[in-house]
Amino acid sequence: MSPAPLWCVLPAAGRGARMGADRPKQYLSLGGKPLIAHTLERLAAHPCIAGLMVVLGAQDAFWPGIDTLHGKPVRTALGGAERSDSVRAGLEALPPEVGEADFVLVHDAARPCVRAADIARLIERAAQVDGGLLGAPLRDTLKRASEGDLSLATEPRDQRWRAFTPQMFRRGELVAALRAVSRDSRAVSDEAMAMELAGFRPLLVEGAEDNIKVTTAADLALAEFLLTRTA
Repeated sequence: MSPAPLWCVLPAAGRGARMGADRPKQYLSLGGKPLIAHTLERLAAHPCIAGLMVVLGAQDAFWPGIDTLHGKPVRTALGGAERSDSVRAGLEALPPEVGEADFVLVHDAARPCVRAADIARLIERAAQVDGGLLGAPLRDTLKRASEGDLSLATEPRDQRWRAFTPQMFRRGELVAALRAVSRDSRAVSDEAMAMELAGFRPLLVEGAEDNIKVTTAADLALAEFLLTRTA
């Protein structure tokens, strides 16, 4: 049985420096609206999601002040220097009715094309274990490069996955894992890595590969195309 509708934390405190724009990438225009607005709309429209917690940077001048979408609450919290700090801040700011043992989602603000069916499948399957994440098996040939970008070797791709979001874990366990990496000054690239370091084995749930993370100008153009074809 799937859990009751759950809250989703969106870390949005990053600057997106690789985009080279005058504002963080989550606020770049995508189809006439800020990128983050598309992400929030897609999540809020999902029946499995109860509310959204957006974690903002301290000097954020672009947040449009959204407080409700599709009748669901949209709250904000202040983020930290690293993604893990921001996610933890968002988890700690969730409403008191979200218990330590309740599952929560974490989703990249710059992934506006996540499919509703993938969210539902993740929630259904990850709720049966200790949590999990969307991803896709690696299908391209994988090369190991030198510092000068020379191909040194072909790496095995068996049992290698690309990690997406949402990622889903119990609130208390994820907070504890993120506190541990902060205490130990460990850099983690996603929530699943923090959970792995804490001894958990998150379930990998295959999702659509068009759940792209917007990082470059080319990604932004692709996302605009995909939004007209995904739901």
